[in-house]
Amino acid sequence: MYARITSSGGRRYLQLVEGYRTEDGKVRQRTIATIGRIDELKGGSLDALINGLNRAVGRADVQTGAVEADSALSYGDVFALHEIWKDLGFDRALQRSLRSGKRKIDVEALVRAMVFNRLCAPDSKLGVLRWLETVAMPAMPSRVEHYHLLRAMDALMDNVDRVEDELAKQIRPLVDHDLTMVFYDLTTVRIHGETKLEDDLRAFGMNKEKGGVARQFVLGVVQTAEGLPLMHTVHPGNVSETKTLQGMLATVLARFPIQRIILVADRGLLSLDNIHHLTEIADLGGRKLEFILAVPARRYSDLVKTFQDFDFSDGNGLREASFEGHRLIVAYDAKRALEQGESRQARIAELEAMGNAMVAKLDRQDEGKPAKGRKASDRGAYSRFVRAVADAELTRFVKADFQAERFSWTVDEDAIAQAALFDGKLVLLTNVPEIKPEETVKKYKELSDIERGFRVLKSDIEIAPVHHRLPDRIRAHALICFLALVLYRVMRMRLKAKGSSVSPKTALEILAKVQQFTAYIGEKPFTGITRTKPEQLSLFEALDVSKPA
Repeated sequence: MYARITSSGGRRYLQLVEGYRTEDGKVRQRTIATIGRIDELKGGSLDALINGLNRAVGRADVQTGAVEADSALSYGDVFALHEIWKDLGFDRALQRSLRSGKRKIDVEALVRAMVFNRLCAPDSKLGVLRWLETVAMPAMPSRVEHYHLLRAMDALMDNVDRVEDELAKQIRPLVDHDLTMVFYDLTTVRIHGETKLEDDLRAFGMNKEKGGVARQFVLGVVQTAEGLPLMHTVHPGNVSETKTLQGMLATVLARFPIQRIILVADRGLLSLDNIHHLTEIADLGGRKLEFILAVPARRYSDLVKTFQDFDFSDGNGLREASFEGHRLIVAYDAKRALEQGESRQARIAELEAMGNAMVAKLDRQDEGKPAKGRKASDRGAYSRFVRAVADAELTRFVKADFQAERFSWTVDEDAIAQAALFDGKLVLLTNVPEIKPEETVKKYKELSDIERGFRVLKSDIEIAPVHHRLPDRIRAHALICFLALVLYRVMRMRLKAKGSSVSPKTALEILAKVQQFTAYIGEKPFTGITRTKPEQLSLFEALDVSKPA
């Protein structure tokens, strides 16, 4: 059946026509109905008929009028993150831990928005509101205000132990419960504000990112050898790194039922007290805890005799000895040793040249041949020279002689020779009995993956600078950024497993081009999604996420 326009007597008619086959097999047409004259059919007079036919076959009504559209909203990136979020069970974990009949806000959705914002468009908390206007965030409240975000952060901290326990339950299936190698490291996060509060996390300490002293807090991250973050810790900005290790291990052992843990940590976390207490913590639960720790430079003086006995002339850059009852693994890099030795000698030579120039100036002045400018003095020479030595970090080797009558200094050749013993050497301490020296060094160097995670936190996620003032808000900010890091690393693991070389950041930028739009024909709205390109389809597949419909 179809529509046909026919002419008769100078007029044109709209008819419904049906085709049929006669008994002899020929095809004929017959008119079922004449709708009316074309010149009498005004705009909209056929809408009811057309829409009735559409409904009969399950189609939407046809709308008339001008087509208008709202600004399209980014959808592909938040859709993919939401699917991964649900796949990890973070939505259920937050809903279980934050269940409350009194709370009138959807804390899970608000926390999710702040986490996704850190990955897609990191900005201040007010920036989250502006960002939400540009994305089609799934399952979000229709209205979000700034104070809603702050209340959600407060709710996180009011229930932080339950929240972190529930999140850990969701991560457990991704962790090997028989043997897991965990990596632990700390970084500093700059923070603004001048006020002082009780239990303030904001403290002045040595900043690892910029150098020098800064107001900050300290963030610790624990992750597996595969790069999956397990948990995080937050400490005051002036905390001693060695004091954070035992508490972290106790928490890992409590949250993850791992029977054997091998801890890999950097030199700043090692102390003899830590070593003595590490196995005691694990023994309380009948589990085994082993470690690979870098020996800090402050302990090198205890190893001088051991290093003097080492001979690397055979080209083998690995040696093993014993220290404090544990295996001592030493990896030697001859090229690095040469570079370190030459750099130290060059800096000492610069200081000696500076000192000789000051002596010559003082001698000329004593001979009655003063140079132009301010009069030189031995006291001033000492002050400048000592400051230069300290800035060059060479106080062990170059020492001003304050007992001499005139400005002078000495170079401690024995100290230089002792320092040369450690040039180009990586010194590790472990109690893992079966691991080979080369594997020990390899595992320790994998600790650099946490450093890459810190760079992601500070560049892609923009954890710093922090503008919060209250300690619990700072902790909530750290938890939100940690959850963003977990999603980032899960994306990285999935992309890598599918052979994709695209970074999570680039993947989100590409997927953000899949947009949701709303168009209007007359008064009726129509919502849809832009066409998905092959590159975007391959990313959805690599992330184990279905194509948005």
